[in-house]
Amino acid sequence: MSDLYSTYTADELWLIKETEWAKPLQNIRESQFAMGNGFIGSRGVLEELPTDAEPGTYLSGVYDKIGAQVSELVNLPNPINFKFSINGEKVGLIAMDHLEHRRVLNMKKAVLVRRTVYSDSRKRRYEYESLRFLSMANKNVGAMQIVFTPLDGDCTVEINTGIDTSVSNSGLLSEGRKRHFRVKELGQQYKAGYLAVETLNKRFDVIYWSGFYYETRGRKVFAEDNIFSLKVAKGQTVTFTKVFCIKHFPRRADLRTCRDKALKIFRRSFLSDFSKILDEHVRAWERMWGRIDILIEGTANLQQNLRFNIYHMAISGHEDNGLSSVGARTLSGEGYRGHVFWDTEIFLMPFYLFNFPKVARNLLLYRYRRLGPARANAKADGFEGAKFPWESADTGTEETPEWARDIDRTIIRIYTHKMEHHITADIAYAIQKYHLVTGDSKFMADYGYEMFFEIARFWASRAVYNKRQRRYVIKHVIGPDEFHMDVNNNAYTNEMARWTLATAVQSFREVSRRPGLYRKVKDMMGLKREEVRGWNRIASLLKMNMRRDGVIEQFDGYFRRKRVPLAQTDENGMPLLPPKIRPADFGKTQLVKQADVLMLLDLLGEFFSPKALLKNYEYYIARTLHQSSLSAPVHAKVACEAGDLNRAYSFFNVALRTDVSNMYGNTYEGIHAASLGGTWQAVVFGFAGVRAGYERLSVDPRMPLSWKKMVFSLHWHGVRIALELTNDKVKIEAFSSKKGSLKINIFGRPALLQPNKAYVFERKARLRKRRHYYY
Repeated sequence: MSDLYSTYTADELWLIKETEWAKPLQNIRESQFAMGNGFIGSRGVLEELPTDAEPGTYLSGVYDKIGAQVSELVNLPNPINFKFSINGEKVGLIAMDHLEHRRVLNMKKAVLVRRTVYSDSRKRRYEYESLRFLSMANKNVGAMQIVFTPLDGDCTVEINTGIDTSVSNSGLLSEGRKRHFRVKELGQQYKAGYLAVETLNKRFDVIYWSGFYYETRGRKVFAEDNIFSLKVAKGQTVTFTKVFCIKHFPRRADLRTCRDKALKIFRRSFLSDFSKILDEHVRAWERMWGRIDILIEGTANLQQNLRFNIYHMAISGHEDNGLSSVGARTLSGEGYRGHVFWDTEIFLMPFYLFNFPKVARNLLLYRYRRLGPARANAKADGFEGAKFPWESADTGTEETPEWARDIDRTIIRIYTHKMEHHITADIAYAIQKYHLVTGDSKFMADYGYEMFFEIARFWASRAVYNKRQRRYVIKHVIGPDEFHMDVNNNAYTNEMARWTLATAVQSFREVSRRPGLYRKVKDMMGLKREEVRGWNRIASLLKMNMRRDGVIEQFDGYFRRKRVPLAQTDENGMPLLPPKIRPADFGKTQLVKQADVLMLLDLLGEFFSPKALLKNYEYYIARTLHQSSLSAPVHAKVACEAGDLNRAYSFFNVALRTDVSNMYGNTYEGIHAASLGGTWQAVVFGFAGVRAGYERLSVDPRMPLSWKKMVFSLHWHGVRIALELTNDKVKIEAFSSKKGSLKINIFGRPALLQPNKAYVFERKARLRKRRHYYY
């Protein structure tokens, strides 16, 4: 790289690199190098958009269904567009020879930089450099800079830039590619281009402003059009700068007013120096990394890869009063059509909860804003309360497609939306965790209790009393292990339902002690004490099968399924698919797709004894194929709890490299959100031993021996807690303007922390306390 961008390529521990051009990796790199700020997501395409590029520009919460089976995250017009030719020859990595090529994503400063040296048909060389970012300081704004220098002779450069409206959403199965927007207006004024598009369902208008200028030999020239030519002498450097603004508005808004609002935001940045808006962006990221970075003194590669995971979560979180959530592939691709799954509440939520509580609140508000459709979903299926969709987009209705490809690429019918009801309990779990970690009683009074009690109503109606067994049963479900469909009494589903009902009973008691809130809940929901007593009865009688040795049966009849030994593993220690069994027949065996019973033990581990955890860990780990990116991080955490640190570290490394190494072969569809969050949990909850208890936070590290130290911070009840850990020593300080001590457990021992004072605790013999476990 030249000196121009050297400041962004210096620190190896913050860099993800592409050191050569490899066309087969093009779409993978586009996902890995994605940029965003929570509102806008942009795939890391090359500016010249070579053949087979998949440009993607997505706005959080903007979906459309026209021309598709179900609603899709809309691929909007692409502002990252800079095509040019030199003396009639098209410039690009496919169109022209190149002598050097390198791209670097600087995660610390969230900029993508590039240097390519081209060679034309006459062997004349041209240096091309670029830098771009989506501003974290002003979330409607992005900018791109191109620096061009002919090295061996004069030339004429023909530029073609602007906003590319030729983009479309990818085709899936029987669907072809489709465009989910139409152009309403476009034009040029104020030395800039203007574009207005609307989604085909007419729910959103999206306004673009884009300005372009070039600087050379002390002159700054604003382009009057998106297509123009320029003569450049040998050795002359020309810097092209593009600044753009994207803002969406509800469809009913006045278009002229919307255009003027967007213009005001745009001109503030466009008329500023490029260095100023870049510096504002970098400083915003510096503040953010001060909250979210996890420093591990170990291998450098591990540190880079962990920051890659954290970076992609940081560019996905947003605050918009519940308009949007985070999809299963973030804003980096169109995998799962941008839909929101349980991934958000169970895997991603803890990262935001402990680092950006307002983003976590927004994720729950997203569900609350769709409580009406969830009630309608339950009613349509003959149940009470609220049943949230397995796949959600903008409206809260069910968005799961009827058909999809299986792991062997065959097309299969999908039943998850009909039976994988545990997502409704997963949302209740996230609500309770939010309240536990933040202490946000206002949220609970305004939104949380209503959601929680409606979810409890659903489970009370979903469970059926079996007179012969004298137990409540939940039939016809799919648990997290999607190999086994239409099963009865899936342990994860039943126990999450039991926990939801029991917690709802306890929450109702708390509400009853607040007369004003009690009247509000009673009047709003018609909730009576008799109904709540029914929840308590159902919770106490919900069925779960457990052998005498403590092994939980995943569902009724699971123990009678065919046992298939997993004899071979890949280079990462992950089991290989049995060669003589078709994926369609996995359901006839004991093979498990991903953590199911162990997922239960991970989330509700406080109710199970260490002996029960160990028994189930040893049993199910021998049967799990890990055919989901959700599996490895969960197993890493459970392995930590089971004391199997060697295998925990192996699972962690698979989770850590899910997308940076394209472990599942589909990173081109976007970054796996659940793996990002699960990996963070494996580090913080697994190796650092952080636990959010009902009364206090606890810390009990069990790091790999190669890790010398961990440094990170968390938010707990409005207090930022800074931690520096080794396996035998914890340095901790609680930063707060509030008075009063903070209760915490370190190495199993209770402690009180005074605000803004550093403490050091060393491991001693653990206190032995008798604990009661349900299992």
